[in-house]
Amino acid sequence: MMILMAVLAGFTVANLYYSQPLLEMIRHDLHTTEVGANLITVITQVGYALGLLFVIPAADLYSRRRIIIVCMTGAALMAALTAIATDLHIIWMASLFLGLCSVVPQLFIPIAGQYSRPENKARNMGYVLSGLLTGILSARVLAGFIGDWLGWRAVYVIATCVMMLCCATTLRLMPRMRASFTGNYISLMRSVWTIVRTHPRIRLNSIRAAFGFGSMLAIWSCLAFHIAGAPFYDSSDMVGVLGLCGIAGAVAASGMGKWVPKYGVRKFSAVGAVLQIVAWMVVYVFRESYVGLIVGIILVDIGVQCQQLSNQSSCIQELPEASNRVNTIFMTTYFIGGSLGTFCAGQGWMAASWLGVCLVGVAFASASLLITSTIKQ
Repeated sequence: MMILMAVLAGFTVANLYYSQPLLEMIRHDLHTTEVGANLITVITQVGYALGLLFVIPAADLYSRRRIIIVCMTGAALMAALTAIATDLHIIWMASLFLGLCSVVPQLFIPIAGQYSRPENKARNMGYVLSGLLTGILSARVLAGFIGDWLGWRAVYVIATCVMMLCCATTLRLMPRMRASFTGNYISLMRSVWTIVRTHPRIRLNSIRAAFGFGSMLAIWSCLAFHIAGAPFYDSSDMVGVLGLCGIAGAVAASGMGKWVPKYGVRKFSAVGAVLQIVAWMVVYVFRESYVGLIVGIILVDIGVQCQQLSNQSSCIQELPEASNRVNTIFMTTYFIGGSLGTFCAGQGWMAASWLGVCLVGVAFASASLLITSTIKQ
């Protein structure tokens, strides 16, 4: 089950990131601006945040297996619509629902925490998260190569087929699990707000991790634009190659969870933010070197992994009987931070090119570090 959840998490979350190395190709094909193309990524992440807010809590009330199947079916339909769309507005709409239907991994992470022994919760969540991160990074690699070889539309045709296969696998192998909440959907959603209001530690953990995620996504949202110009003049396949470098963060995820109980959430969060700040300094100083970009990508991905794993596991352990609702709070906040980071990076690129993107990345990582340094819980 752990392997199954890790694999399905990776395939499903990949839907959020296929577009990133393809933005330059989509921009040329649809004759739009860089900001218009960048909004595809932003809207996909907004859709994911909406799914986290309104779909994930329902897993405490309804069948998780049924929710997973419906989401995967919806993701397949939206990927197919994107593949045939000729209007940017249709792609924006499809991207919103594709993001909303790609929340499946956030059902698996609470399962790994809820059904593990207390001493193994963070470790097992790390295994599933490792599969999720591998999916994120592999999506960029594969989308970059396939887009350069067959065109960007082929990427979404393949994504449609992958989602259909995942849906069939879920129907065959995923067991049924009992609900943990009695009542209706309205009372369930009210309880989410009650948790937000009465648990300051969950709020703190969610917000500082969100800033770290925004810092990480800033680099990926504009990397295709950066390497398309001087001195690189490279295409989407090189964004995919650079995505391989970030797999170091996914590898680290499988082993870091066991150290969280020993060193604590605050230390992990601080280390993650510092690594990201260093990463942004590296990618600016060595902005005309692939070596500098590779080092920065590895550091920024490991940094965000330190922050997500420690803060997310802490949130779920605080209220295990409401794991899906707690994860909703964490991940909704997390992806709002990611969407803001992506949007601000796009604006930074328009204002000051790569320098603007780097300033946005440093600002988000610094905000996370400031919260960790000034608020002690």
